[in-house]
Amino acid sequence: MVAVGKSRERVVIVGAGFAGLSAAKVLAGTGRDVTVIDRHNYHLFQPLLYQVATAVLSPADIASPIRGILHGRTGISVVLGEVSGVDLDRREVIAEGRRFGYDHLVLATGARHAFFGHEHWAAHACGLKRIDDATDLRRRLLLAFERAESESDAARRRALLTFVVVGGGPTGVEMAGAIAELSRKALTGDFLSIDPGAARVVLVEADTRLLTPFHPALSEAARRSLAELGVEVRLERSVTGCDADGVELGDERIDATTVIWAAGVMASPAGIWLGASTDRVGRVKVGPDLSLPGHPEIFVLGDTAHVETADGRPLPGIAPVAKQQGLYVAKLLQAKARGRSLPPFRYRGLGMMATIGRKRAVAQIGLLRISGYPAWLLWSLAHIYFLIGFRNRFVVALNWGWNYLTHRRGARLITGLPGARPAGHSATLSSSEPEGISVGPAEAGQ
Repeated sequence: MVAVGKSRERVVIVGAGFAGLSAAKVLAGTGRDVTVIDRHNYHLFQPLLYQVATAVLSPADIASPIRGILHGRTGISVVLGEVSGVDLDRREVIAEGRRFGYDHLVLATGARHAFFGHEHWAAHACGLKRIDDATDLRRRLLLAFERAESESDAARRRALLTFVVVGGGPTGVEMAGAIAELSRKALTGDFLSIDPGAARVVLVEADTRLLTPFHPALSEAARRSLAELGVEVRLERSVTGCDADGVELGDERIDATTVIWAAGVMASPAGIWLGASTDRVGRVKVGPDLSLPGHPEIFVLGDTAHVETADGRPLPGIAPVAKQQGLYVAKLLQAKARGRSLPPFRYRGLGMMATIGRKRAVAQIGLLRISGYPAWLLWSLAHIYFLIGFRNRFVVALNWGWNYLTHRRGARLITGLPGARPAGHSATLSSSEPEGISVGPAEAGQ
């Protein structure tokens, strides 16, 4: 209900990922003052971020300005800023010295990289959480081939042409397949001293199989597809060391100048801001209606929230979860304003997808399991459909069509300063997956 003495209810939404934007769109024009705060001015379609990193797409193809997405929706203001805390007593959000009062607060601040207690590895392993991460990784990948072309030392050349991907989830699988196709297809014939197709791509996974949320048959199909592309899959192996020259897998050493980290995430600091009870990865434990226990005016969504299913397992950190949670909270606020209530939040998932490369993918929709070309076609259509904006859909479809016919990649630009890392390498990012279908890990966040 609207607080006494205030004509309009104030809703502050922190994070313009799918959770935050879903809530904002529903609340627009409902007589509330809605403030959306995000550290970036864009909403990112994160499932295709790896294609920016491997020179298939440009950053603008998978991102849209937040103000553009919310343009024309009444009662919504957008603030560019980084939130650093929440004053529970005064009901205020603190962002870069400014304070924003709220009657209801929605925190959808996403996740960051997790290195399992080895945070110093972040200096050597490239994560993939933001556009800056993707362009940095693209530069590193392309520079590796350029430097190998002029390298006379055989051992150093082998290290330059070795790429290690840590993590066998959708992001790791898609990245490993994309690097293999980049080296074996897109770069063919571009160099004189080296054969790009001889590049070594190693995918490391600590579990017994890849894509563990998928049916074992699809996990095996993904492994076979990667093997056909020349990717070395190392299962039941954990990284025990990581430095500028490679990684250690127990007693095995792999010399590699490029290491990509896709092995885990840690929730944003929202739990610290709230002084709330969290799980082992920092997700806030929320109630059945996604509110913070003891604070019914605060809701925590997406990768920031720990929500358990009927069998006691936490909901996966994917964008369909975040989007449905954003819609639920918006409808809950509307129901409360009318003196009504809603049943507890319940996630309704339609399936999962992951692509391995050209004409290779796996899809699990209910009891239906698909692999190969049909799954790849379904994956492609789903991603194009759920991109925000006609321009992005058109450009991505055009790029994919060109790549399919020619094997060429038009975004092979080496940008940025050599050796530079994006500021805040482990920062959070927005969630960006289509509702109802999981196409890889995502964060709904600031």
